[in-house]
Amino acid sequence: MALQTGQTWAARAFCQRKVFGQSLVRLVLKGSYSTAKGGEDTGRVAGPTVVSERRGTVVTVAINRPEARNAVNQETARRLLQELEAFDRDPALSVAVLHGQGGNFCAGYDLKELANHTASLKLEQDVTKGPGPMGPSRLELSKPLIAAVSGFAVAGGLELALLADLRVVEESAVMGVFCRRFGVPLIDGGTVRLPRLIGLSRALDLILTGRPIGAQEALAYGLANRVVPDGQALTAALELAEQISSFPQQCLRADRSSAVYSCYDAPSFTQAMQYEIDHGIPVIQSEAVAGATRFSSGTGRGGKFS
Repeated sequence: MALQTGQTWAARAFCQRKVFGQSLVRLVLKGSYSTAKGGEDTGRVAGPTVVSERRGTVVTVAINRPEARNAVNQETARRLLQELEAFDRDPALSVAVLHGQGGNFCAGYDLKELANHTASLKLEQDVTKGPGPMGPSRLELSKPLIAAVSGFAVAGGLELALLADLRVVEESAVMGVFCRRFGVPLIDGGTVRLPRLIGLSRALDLILTGRPIGAQEALAYGLANRVVPDGQALTAALELAEQISSFPQQCLRADRSSAVYSCYDAPSFTQAMQYEIDHGIPVIQSEAVAGATRFSSGTGRGGKFS
């Protein structure tokens, strides 16, 4: 879960992001892609709180509540879940990029809603039967998700960033378990994913103190995968997504699935190894033979990726 704090962070202007030299809002107005509508170009945003746009085999999903530092309310949680579930089902899409509009990734769950509308807040305690408070936090996606982090990614916003396979973080971005101050627990996977990503000792440091962590420290911890100049997270994440989507996808997803299984689900080394080969063998005929043929003809020699 998460927080939208009452503190003033006036230094963070809600500036419009520039992507490929154009305003993202202008791109959306020209025609946006809503995976919740089945993948067609709808010509309108997915909803007032979430904006999605298709770029070939990559889809961007943006939290669009800049006035609340992209704190997630119930409507936003539902929209995020819809969009990421639809992305995972769409065979034409390979990678999703999650980001926030207006200078912040996500300030967590909207505590104003929690304080004022407690009766309407329904939490599914059985994690196999419904979504988490932040929406997609209980998903086990079959395809890569990249988080483009700017501004604040705190409390439940940090938990959304942890859902991603990779995090591209701007130099001035701030992450942290800020909800520690208000007695709001991490119930969107924060206590599960964070220790797996950065180790128990470092995770407990952040969980117990709630302290902010900057981009460079996050990079040293392995919480950030890339650090980029301010204003460049979305562009860099899109470039990374396009690179990942250019690879043979069945092989990539088999390797990704095996890595996740070995980290979270495998009861033993032997079963992890068995899972790896069981999911890797089918790829030999479907993609590896063709890849070996391309290599034999000279493609990719000398470690070239282009």
